[in-house]
Amino acid sequence: MKAKDLFSLSTAVVKSLLGAKMTLSVAESCTGGLIGKSITDISGSSSVFYGGFLLYSNEAKVSLAGVSPDTLEAHGAVSEETVKEMAGGTKEKCGTEFALAVSGIAGPGGGTAEKPVGTVWIGLASPEGTFARKFLFEGDRDRVREATVEEALTMLINKIENKLPQ
Repeated sequence: MKAKDLFSLSTAVVKSLLGAKMTLSVAESCTGGLIGKSITDISGSSSVFYGGFLLYSNEAKVSLAGVSPDTLEAHGAVSEETVKEMAGGTKEKCGTEFALAVSGIAGPGGGTAEKPVGTVWIGLASPEGTFARKFLFEGDRDRVREATVEEALTMLINKIENKLPQ
């Protein structure tokens, strides 16, 4: 995605949150803060963006976002269960209506046969509940991270506009 397109998507997210009078927090692992950056690049985002956590270690996922150590042991950091707990815990701790959580393998190393490079889980906690989706992105580390941001923001705006099932 081109920077201009991501800026347009981020602008739409901020406008939608403003219109809905709702707030957002984030729990980012594989994106290293890029979701938060894309939102805070937009003027007026301080009215809707609370902040969030950069959670690269499992210990941070547990202590900051409230992920259960049992979940990490049973399913790993890159899993549906983990991102759902990351999103739900972040939403609760930050007191926001929405929370996005991402965990994945951006590469170039770290992949396995079960979870190859490009595997990303995105979780979204909303007033109606929490859900997650799995993606397998192609490309280098930057491309995987950019695609993750794009999909996370798309999931959020679709949820705000009630286009996603719960």
